[in-house]
Amino acid sequence: MTTFRSIEWIGHALKLLDQRKLPAETVYLEFTDYRDVADAIRQMVVRGAPAIGAAAAYGLALAAMYSDAQDVQALRRELEEAADVLRNSRPTAVNLFWAIDRVMKRAADPGLTTVDALRQAVLDEANAIAEEDIRANKAIGFNALPLVPDEAKILHHCNTGSLATVDYGTALGIIRIAYEQGKKVHAYLDETRPRLQGSRLSAWELNQLGIPHTVIVDGASGHVMRTIGIDLVVVGADRIAANGDTANKIGTYNLALAAHAHGVPFYVAAPTSTIDLSVKSGDDIPIEIRSPREMTHIGDIQLVPDGSPVLNFAFDVTPAKYITAIITEVGIAYPPFEESLPKLVAKAEEERRGHD
Repeated sequence: MTTFRSIEWIGHALKLLDQRKLPAETVYLEFTDYRDVADAIRQMVVRGAPAIGAAAAYGLALAAMYSDAQDVQALRRELEEAADVLRNSRPTAVNLFWAIDRVMKRAADPGLTTVDALRQAVLDEANAIAEEDIRANKAIGFNALPLVPDEAKILHHCNTGSLATVDYGTALGIIRIAYEQGKKVHAYLDETRPRLQGSRLSAWELNQLGIPHTVIVDGASGHVMRTIGIDLVVVGADRIAANGDTANKIGTYNLALAAHAHGVPFYVAAPTSTIDLSVKSGDDIPIEIRSPREMTHIGDIQLVPDGSPVLNFAFDVTPAKYITAIITEVGIAYPPFEESLPKLVAKAEEERRGHD
């Protein structure tokens, strides 16, 4: 386990590491109201698809725990209201909806006949989601080991480590596992504008772990591939469509094009909970547009003149044809993704039932 955790349930409260403050300050916030959790997701106190899903699940646990409902039916109605609030916090990351639906399915169990039993069941399901995320992340890293050569130079975008998950991480977890297994890896980290998750968060994590790394500006990736040489690119995902099209932090599509031009393998790392088989292609994935201020300012420093229009897409979609493989906790999907992804989703569900 890492010495820091982005998300943790302690006593009767949810504890989140405020990622807006990093790397200058390490500040933890405690939440006892699901509405505040929804706002924390919206304001990116917590971010990263798996972490958002776990936070939403714990938000429902808070709704149940602090409810004044006197009977099961009333508590279920309050949970539905809380679920709607949490669903509306951010639109792109499918893990958010997956985790909420999973907790609500557990809450609907007719065998839960008392308020106390329902409260405990909701918390147990949230804990299960968090624990499964840690297992899944480690499995992703070990599944990817054969794809990472010794002394590999790896390019990474955004932040997909312990800060973006419950612990360990997805794409950044691959780098970490390879390092812990004795491979001499070096990570090149896109700074990832406009919120700088690469330079602020991924560099902070790798500093904490002692993993060799270098931060580069987003526009340098092609030049680095051509002059320094990159062995593979690993990125995370916020939603993967049935055909393999992948929504991820803005700039991922550009990186995939650069990798394709230089013959560099481009890997997506994500738990199967990020795969949305109900979405046929990336054209159907909703793309969040965030506040212009994220682009016009860094802190209180204004970068864009008043009156200049700004379009702040938070995500883009990388077409499946530019993706070499998708690495999950139950195996690696190769093209054609329409065939390989459903098999991995079914395998993951079977394994989850085995843990229940």
